[in-house]
Amino acid sequence: MLKKTVGPDDPERACDFVALHGALSKQKVKDAMNKGALWLQRKKNKRRRLRRAATVLKKGDVLELYYDSALLSRDPPRACCLADEAHYSIWYKPPGLLTQGTNFGDHCSLLRQAELFFELKRPVHPVHRLDREASGLVILAHSGDAAGRLSRLFLAHEVVKRYEVVVVGDLRGHGAEGKIDLPLDGKDALTEYWTESYDAVSDTTIVHAAIRTGRLHQIRRHFCMIGFPVMGDPRYGKGNKNSEGMKVNAILLKFRSPFSGKSMTYDLRDYPPSQ
Repeated sequence: MLKKTVGPDDPERACDFVALHGALSKQKVKDAMNKGALWLQRKKNKRRRLRRAATVLKKGDVLELYYDSALLSRDPPRACCLADEAHYSIWYKPPGLLTQGTNFGDHCSLLRQAELFFELKRPVHPVHRLDREASGLVILAHSGDAAGRLSRLFLAHEVVKRYEVVVVGDLRGHGAEGKIDLPLDGKDALTEYWTESYDAVSDTTIVHAAIRTGRLHQIRRHFCMIGFPVMGDPRYGKGNKNSEGMKVNAILLKFRSPFSGKSMTYDLRDYPPSQ
């Protein structure tokens, strides 16, 4: 990591400044900037990613470079825009793709892919997120007002979310449906589930789940806590390795549009969405 304040004798162009102080070639600096690894803090303004190599710096600017060659060389999986509703869009996020970027860049994120999909002509705001290892439906807002309205729906628990999950073991022994209300991080947490089918060969159960609270890794932690870890989960559970990745897929979103007032349902199993 490089963190440096621009002085009076420093190069004016951002690319030249970082190449000098970061001991990197200009080609590597430009690549890192394009992929969102360079940050600019100017006076009291909000810190932001700096992508233009020719940006003229000012004395007192603070630049931070988070350089990870392995991360910058990754070719991320591609997301897909399923519906453009003007105020917001619905995307399918594949497993292995971040919802948002990190200090080290954003080229491996859904947000950046959406920005480029809309040719940088529309703002893109996150409303909720999925774990990097998970897949499924994500809503992105296209204005600050839209982000606020949609975020309030999530905060008020007015968005129905359904997940398809594959867990280790025969969950049918706990009944065709059930609830997991074990606290997480000292807070109440509720996961409801319905078993769909059991495969004896792989000893796995396909489950549909709904979360009534939004705790960190809630579905993954809850199923692990009752002895049925999610297949492919790299963090929670034992005996659940899976070459196909983690089996958590957000398959359904349903809510009343804060713009049209219509009930909107987006379902990966039945697309396009019904209204």
